Amino acid sequence: MPEAIQQPQTLYDKVLQAHIIDERLDGTILLYIDRHLIHEVSSPQAFAGLKATGRRVRRPDYTLATVDHNIVTTSRKNFKNSKTFIKEESSRLQCLTLEENVKEFGIPFFGLGDKRQGIVHIIGPEQGFTLPGATLVCSDSHTSTHGAFGALAFGIGTSEAEHVLATQTLITRRNKNMRVLVDGDLPAGVSSKDVILHIIGHIGIAGGTGSVIEYCGSAIRGLSMEARMSICNMSIEAGARGGMIAPDEKTFDYVKGRPLAPKDLEWEMALKYWRTLYSDPGARYDVEVSIDAADIVPTVSWGTTAECVVPITGRVPDPETFLTKEKQESGRRMLEYMGLTAGTPMEDISIDKVFIGSCTNARLEDLRAAAQVVRGRKIAPNVKQALIVPGSGLVKRQAETEGLDQIFLDAGFEWREAGCSMCLGMNSDILSPRERCASTSNRNFEGRQGALGRTHLMSPMMAAAAAIIGKLADVRKFTDAAPASSSHIPAFKPLAVTPDIDDQISTEDRKREMIDDLPTDSKLDAKSFVKASNEVSAGLPKFTVYKGIAAPLERANIDTDAIISKQFLKGISRTGLGHGCFYALRFNEDGSEKDFVLNQEPYRRSKLLVVTGVNFGCGSSREHAPWALLDFGIKCIIAPSFADIFFNNAFKNGMLPIAITNQDDLEAIATEARAGREIEVDLPNQAINNASGSKICGFEVEEFRKYCLINGLDDIGLTMQMEDKISDFESRRSKETPWLVNSGFSKRKCGAIKEKPVKVPTTNRGEEVKEPLEW
Repeated sequence: MPEAIQQPQTLYDKVLQAHIIDERLDGTILLYIDRHLIHEVSSPQAFAGLKATGRRVRRPDYTLATVDHNIVTTSRKNFKNSKTFIKEESSRLQCLTLEENVKEFGIPFFGLGDKRQGIVHIIGPEQGFTLPGATLVCSDSHTSTHGAFGALAFGIGTSEAEHVLATQTLITRRNKNMRVLVDGDLPAGVSSKDVILHIIGHIGIAGGTGSVIEYCGSAIRGLSMEARMSICNMSIEAGARGGMIAPDEKTFDYVKGRPLAPKDLEWEMALKYWRTLYSDPGARYDVEVSIDAADIVPTVSWGTTAECVVPITGRVPDPETFLTKEKQESGRRMLEYMGLTAGTPMEDISIDKVFIGSCTNARLEDLRAAAQVVRGRKIAPNVKQALIVPGSGLVKRQAETEGLDQIFLDAGFEWREAGCSMCLGMNSDILSPRERCASTSNRNFEGRQGALGRTHLMSPMMAAAAAIIGKLADVRKFTDAAPASSSHIPAFKPLAVTPDIDDQISTEDRKREMIDDLPTDSKLDAKSFVKASNEVSAGLPKFTVYKGIAAPLERANIDTDAIISKQFLKGISRTGLGHGCFYALRFNEDGSEKDFVLNQEPYRRSKLLVVTGVNFGCGSSREHAPWALLDFGIKCIIAPSFADIFFNNAFKNGMLPIAITNQDDLEAIATEARAGREIEVDLPNQAINNASGSKICGFEVEEFRKYCLINGLDDIGLTMQMEDKISDFESRRSKETPWLVNSGFSKRKCGAIKEKPVKVPTTNRGEEVKEPLEW
């Protein structure tokens, strides 16, 4: 018989297909995961789940842990251990819990005492842990960063992190293919941050929903690897599941020689495969967008989403000119929150603070570009604080070797240690209420950098210029500003450093055996995702018919920071978050109640939300948003559309998000909610009924998700029924892609830390003791 004709594939299709262990007729995929990054905020609950069920980490050599989100970035000269160094109680608890977990489960860890510690999405590429063609996940929405290498990388929730730790797989579905073509030469003063802000401004914060975006074109090819990472990093801000750029010689040059990159024969094998990772001519995309690089100028945000951007030479827009009533109302709220007046020139807006850092812009190249603007100048008198926060300890050391630290210090900046810092309000680097910040971070949601703080997103060069002027400023007015593309600068390679305790080769046979003995789970007889058996864990309450008061929420783009603010994420439990649910919308600064629907009768007892605006749950991959809703008493959300990660996280927690795209049906449901009447959700029959049981409309739900909800089934238990297929896949992959199997950690002492972890108290069921949260 003649061979079947191979259909042209996109880059996403190729990488996805190479990792599929099993695919069901309904489109459910069991996907193998090559790399897993974890940090202190979203991992405690995942490890607690493993302990409660007696499960092990299947492949500790495929996992890398660090602390970054809520650690302090002030000097660590006096660091001895986390217990004495971290003063804030809840932050200390999270860090100590991670230290205990990595030691118990044998996971490589870059702690506060390690020179390689840093932001999770900076140390992965820096160490060569991130590789082309790999699948990579992390409980952090900006995991899309790693797609710059041609990896399929995306954020997951804590339940999924537990799933990966236990099985090295994920249950998922195919995404749409989207291509963003940026052709031409970038003008002077325009950086990759301007490119991605321009793209998001063009397609909107939901423009990539359901898709993996492939960035291509001559402008993208002209960027360095660090610049490409900044592009892919913010894919989630366009609603995309991930972003990818096909690997090329720049990619290979960047990876070669890094500590965990393949060596010798494995390098040659890897290179041969990596050179096949590109979209075939004629490959089909579901959505295509073309942008002329010449149209991109230095760009800043004005509102509270990443799509609210204008050229620095522009003015604050007038919401009354927006096309829809919904956008007009949203625009008015944004101007009020940001303290801006329509028509104000952007360059007239004074700032209070400057932040140059984050997983978007804290790499060496970013610091070099900012230093070129700052050199020989002083920050403006009205700038209260200007922070430079390197993305890793190694970036910091290299910058100091080049004298960049002194340039910033001479100008009046603070030179900090590695961490997420002011990107999000989870540590001591925060904005005070109504302070305005020129920030190189990725997200400008309400309260993102501190309660009532106001964030303007921009590039490192633009933030540096703003610090000098004291207002939002056009970097092109600085004639010695860095060029548009810094691809001519050699890629930063980690310095040779004196090995720390967790960097040393173990020579003891017992320890080597512990490291190399990669655990596998016991084989189970069942071979289907959806065949229930006694071994399957029914760890969730069954969801069949659900009835209760439905609260109408008349707003679009409700982000995860609005659902649960960062100040409520400092615990290690899944419970106790109900008080923080919609906190900024429910309460004034003095603690008094606002005129918000969930503060009104009868909606204080709501069990459902009926959201009339699109894109519910956009933003972070943190699973705290569904946890908060559940703790508040809400188990079902009805909306016209959902952000991908929130949608997935909801199901993982036994919640039912229902997308009603028919406007008449949604309005009929909302009418019942506005009247304060109960709504009934009948999952087995996929119907939404009114209080008397009459059907309002039907709804769609994936068969696999429906099955799991109705039966209260645990995804991990279901996946473990496919142990034979997982093992067969791993055996085959070890021969076909050996460079992914030997990550370099098998020869290292895994999980070692300098201090003895403090034992975290547990209940007799293995669950964490719920710590009282500080409201």
